Amino acid sequence: MNMKDKISFVIPCYKSQDTILFVLEQIKKVMIKDFNDYDYEVVLVNDGSPDQLHSVIMNKVHDDNVKYIELAKNFGQHNAVMAGLHSVTGSIIVCLDDDNQSPVEELPKLIHALNSDVDVVYAKYASKKHSLFRNFGSKINDYMLVKLLGKPKNLYISSFFVMKSYVKDEIIKYQNPYPYLGGLILRVTNKIVNVETNHHQRMAGTSGYDIKKLLKLWVNGLTNFSIRPLRFSILCSFILIFCAFVFGIYVIVNKFLNPLTPLGWSSTILVILAVGSILTLLLGIIGEYLGRIYISINNIPQYVIRRNSHDKEKKR
Repeated sequence: MNMKDKISFVIPCYKSQDTILFVLEQIKKVMIKDFNDYDYEVVLVNDGSPDQLHSVIMNKVHDDNVKYIELAKNFGQHNAVMAGLHSVTGSIIVCLDDDNQSPVEELPKLIHALNSDVDVVYAKYASKKHSLFRNFGSKINDYMLVKLLGKPKNLYISSFFVMKSYVKDEIIKYQNPYPYLGGLILRVTNKIVNVETNHHQRMAGTSGYDIKKLLKLWVNGLTNFSIRPLRFSILCSFILIFCAFVFGIYVIVNKFLNPLTPLGWSSTILVILAVGSILTLLLGIIGEYLGRIYISINNIPQYVIRRNSHDKEKKR
């Protein structure tokens, strides 16, 4: 190991005055025990916490390993992580929660899985200790990642993960005010694996995620990293065209079989289906163009180089 190597921890903090010091102690123990040859830093991001978190953290900022960022208000977990990522300097970045549910003592498993063929390692919990509501939100989030962002079904995305610095460098180029970390990572690399770990019970307090914040998170992922919702209108148009075609054949056949059948209602429905399908198709095409424009201005990289001839990971 190179003595200059550094592990950077990013911890978004909200309502964690009773847990954050314990998490810092756990990090210190792990670093001394398993990564003594590494330097390390911990970036704590106060995401507008309404408790006494600021006072608690200020007692630790004199520690050379601890950096502190206080946001002006509560921007959300992913925004807070982004703020922290802009401040880290390590070659390995670790993101984890502030409530000790992320098992810091199992960090060696994640970092040891981070090799030349793996860029990101997510903790996969053998048994989750979240509430039923939080677990439900996680399932919806996973479904969205699979359907809209192309996440492999067997890959579990959690808030406890490690990644190489080049992945972080690409992520922080994203300037949109609505970041979604899973989408940002998936658009940079597919060299992502899971490592099974334990999951702790929450030491104190309750989850900062309510239905409003979960909905906001889902909307960010839905609209910021995929144009598939726009393409849905094209699918609808083809369904309408098919229905109009089938109904048109039915009207013609029915006229031949029942010459006295009035055509007013049938022809009106046929016209509505035909015109509606054409309009939906046109909207879908317009949406496709808008989607491509949006993706273009959304800083999607053309390509990302994991290693060059000198084994330096950077983007060209």
